[in-house]
Amino acid sequence: MAIIVDVDVMLARRKMAVGTLAERVGITPANLAVLKNGRAKAVRFTTLDAICRVLECQPGDVLRWEPDAAPEAGAAEAGATTA
Repeated sequence: MAIIVDVDVMLARRKMAVGTLAERVGITPANLAVLKNGRAKAVRFTTLDAICRVLECQPGDVLRWEPDAAPEAGAAEAGATTA
């Protein structure tokens, strides 16, 4: 996935434990772990708002976009058709 979650970075900067953030945000530590490990498929704006409020940061401090790796040359050619 091209969206990278940097909650760990902000937790380290704020010297805050994952459990503390989860409690203050109002989500379970397990759901926060899913988000911070990049396994979440979505995040509610209310949850993102709460994370930013507690960590005193901007959404861009906890989320960033990186392009996916370029496809291999062979994979691109495999999809090509010849007449």
